[in-house]
Amino acid sequence: MKYITIKDIARHLSISVSTVSRALGDDKNIRKETKEKVIEAAKRLGYRPNPVAINLKYGHTNTVGVIVPEMVTPFASRVINGIQEVLHTKNIKVIIAESGGDPEKEKENLQLMEGFMVDGIIICLCSYKRNKEEYARLQQAGMPMVFYDRIPYGLEVPQVIVDDYMKSFFLVESLIRSGRKQIVHIQGPDDIYNSIERVRGYKDALAKFGIPFDKNNMLIKTGMTFEEGKKAADILVERNIPFNAIFAFTETLAIGAMNRLRELGKKIPEEIAVASFSGTELSNIVYPKLTTVEPPLYQMGKKAAELILEKIKDPASPNHSIVLDAEIKMRASTPRLEVY
Repeated sequence: MKYITIKDIARHLSISVSTVSRALGDDKNIRKETKEKVIEAAKRLGYRPNPVAINLKYGHTNTVGVIVPEMVTPFASRVINGIQEVLHTKNIKVIIAESGGDPEKEKENLQLMEGFMVDGIIICLCSYKRNKEEYARLQQAGMPMVFYDRIPYGLEVPQVIVDDYMKSFFLVESLIRSGRKQIVHIQGPDDIYNSIERVRGYKDALAKFGIPFDKNNMLIKTGMTFEEGKKAADILVERNIPFNAIFAFTETLAIGAMNRLRELGKKIPEEIAVASFSGTELSNIVYPKLTTVEPPLYQMGKKAAELILEKIKDPASPNHSIVLDAEIKMRASTPRLEVY
């Protein structure tokens, strides 16, 4: 598709590009007859102003880049809805890119946003160990950045998070109080700081009730997908690890494990209770309905958008850290264990 430019209009009318530009900009020094000729030619040729080029004249593009690790679950879409709700009122458009959990692709997306000359970037990162130099470079170059959910631990940045440690502690505590004491944790990747905090909450809850922790039998390390949740369940069964509850890093892992255990003839929740962090609508449409810690995703997006607007307006503004309250939703996958 060929885009008509002011050069095409100037060539068509045999006048200068500057004259066309001034005429389209309603310059009072351009004769009325010339303005009318230019406007008529622009309509006839199908000219449409380039909003990015126009905004660049004023030093901004009215766009914000959002980089997410995945779009498989509703997690990212709920955050994006919150971001768009706030930015739409300011006439700012959102450009979305998915990293697929790959730090190299994330780096490419960061550079892509920089090339698009976005006014700021909101990002949920892949790894707190990777791309720190890239974040720092962009910030030093004057790019406003806000991080949500997964943050670059150790860097002072604007961020919107939940308390992964405390909510994991409370969820595991509730499993123990329900009568489950053989609780295994399906752990997320080591380079996601949320994973470290959730493991810490899990272990401290066990310690509170004097339950011994066995790293080899009680921590199953996997990835992030439904399939890897199934693999985790297979590992538990193949190793003949005794357990009556699972706490999973995310609902995708929990659902994958729960479905696989049911295929293997295990009764959920009578034999094995299942719970997870990062719950979304998916937790309500599986059987049995899944107990989860549910971050306020829409609110998380709104707060991230408010922070990026603050940074765009004043790059020297403080790097606020906002901690939102996640809600523990107890559902059918974790009933109280009846002891006779």
